[in-house]
Amino acid sequence: MIRRTPHVLRSDPSRVIAKPYLPGEEISTDTAKRADLLMGRILALSEPEVVTMLEQTLIAFRGRHDGFEELLERHYALVADRLNGAVVSPARRLLIGAYFTNEYSIEGAALFNPSIVPAPDEAGVADGRRRFVMSLRAVGEGHISSIEFRTGTIDAESTLTFDALAPTLVTGDRAPPGHYGKDQFFAKLIELDAGNNIARAVLDRLPDLFTPVELERSLATVERDGPPHAISFETIKIVRALAASNYVTTFPPSSALSARIIFPAGPHETHGMEDARFVRFTEEDGRTIYYATYTAFDGYEILPQLIQTDDFLTFRITTLNGPAAQNKGMALFPRRIGGKYVMLSRRDRENLHLATSANVRHWMDVTELHRPSRSWELLQIGNCGSPIETPEGWIVVTHGVGPMRRYVLGALLLDLENPSRVLGALDTPLLEPEAAEREGYVPNVVYSCGAMLNGRDLVLPYGLSDGAVGIAIVSVPELLARLTSAGPPR
Repeated sequence: MIRRTPHVLRSDPSRVIAKPYLPGEEISTDTAKRADLLMGRILALSEPEVVTMLEQTLIAFRGRHDGFEELLERHYALVADRLNGAVVSPARRLLIGAYFTNEYSIEGAALFNPSIVPAPDEAGVADGRRRFVMSLRAVGEGHISSIEFRTGTIDAESTLTFDALAPTLVTGDRAPPGHYGKDQFFAKLIELDAGNNIARAVLDRLPDLFTPVELERSLATVERDGPPHAISFETIKIVRALAASNYVTTFPPSSALSARIIFPAGPHETHGMEDARFVRFTEEDGRTIYYATYTAFDGYEILPQLIQTDDFLTFRITTLNGPAAQNKGMALFPRRIGGKYVMLSRRDRENLHLATSANVRHWMDVTELHRPSRSWELLQIGNCGSPIETPEGWIVVTHGVGPMRRYVLGALLLDLENPSRVLGALDTPLLEPEAAEREGYVPNVVYSCGAMLNGRDLVLPYGLSDGAVGIAIVSVPELLARLTSAGPPR
């Protein structure tokens, strides 16, 4: 019923990005003071020293980053206010940018937890083959997770061929969204324990759809005319953080998809963007949109968020709201059911739940779907990506955690039009870590964030103990036979 392919995707420390850097940000210290001291040292360099150091830097790093000099110029602009009006040469500008830049190996620690979807563009694909996009969770220094991609094709026999990786990486340009919705914004503030009179005073001045500029203007008014700073400070900080958690990331059209890195940008993502579950969603009018749920982590708390894209070039990042949008491991169904969006949830960290909503970003209605019942899943269960539609029902690949915190994969079968009805549940695991798959960043784990239907096969990429990625091919007819013969859990 299941076969492993020979593909193994491993982390590559040479895949690096260049990101802004402030000395002291990696430890608890006075970052501003250290940055000002560094700026003073750079200004004290003679012009010949500047030219020599810049030439050496360009030679060493230009080939590792496209548009390297433009990147240094952008990073210079981020700290130019520390010059206090001093005028510097073009060479010194670039060198300042270099001192306030560092390379970051996005896969320096691990590469795992993939999801796979059909690609939006099938142009130029040979007959009998389909293009796919695979997302992966890359982890680097400081356990910071980002989202990256692989592309390739798959034939009728479910043989995968991966495209060559882009030689350099690029992070997107981040911008605020065009507007925010007042009701959803305030609902999220309530969830963040900031839905108080100060927040109401900020939002009462705004229209139902307001822009970032309008929000900042209202915040400034409350800061000036409202309660004392000591009282309003925390609420206003949370309002600004929530606004900054909603943004748009856009990549150069000339970049290959495997070059694009969605690196944490929001205040709730300072420690990473974890376990993106991508799905190709088909609207009732036939239009397709790609969504992905993921977990934003700031080192202390998690925040469920949503990615939306049509083309994997521009990504809209927003928060998810409502009592059903709590905790990790949400996965959106690939179409509406009964006119509503439907999502798998694990709001209590142990059991599977089912949520429904008329709004893809606001989730109120939630019911329990499935509790751990097998010996290999008693610690907790969750989904491994969006459900797969078949004429017989929705296949949900699950993960279960058992003794020694060992992760294995299972499966459920849900009714097509009433997915709260469980038709079948595997009584033995679908996939378990083999001997060669047990060792990694987190041992004894197999885990997936999403599979793709290919004819009568299920293409199931999975993480190998948080250290690498393998791919399994599952026979859908055989899996359905096992699920229907097992029946619902008792």
